[in-house]
Amino acid sequence: MNKTWMCLICGWIYNKTWMCLICGWIYDEAAGAPDEGIAPGTTWEQVPMNWTCPECGARKEDFEMVQI
Repeated sequence: MNKTWMCLICGWIYNKTWMCLICGWIYDEAAGAPDEGIAPGTTWEQVPMNWTCPECGARKEDFEMVQI
C-alpha cells in the first residue's frame, strides 16, 4: 500500500523522501528504486534492512527523512 501524507491546511499530498547522509542520494517512496528491485510506492519501512545505497553502499540506518 502506498502511503502518502496530506497537508490538512492546503490539501497538498506528498510522499516521504529519505537522503543518504554519506553521499546525498535520495530515496523517494513514490518513485521507489526500480533499478535496485524496489517498486514504486514502497515505503521506507518496507525497504529491506539489508538494502544499501546504490551510490555509495551506505546502510539503511545512514539515511534520514528529508522534506523536498
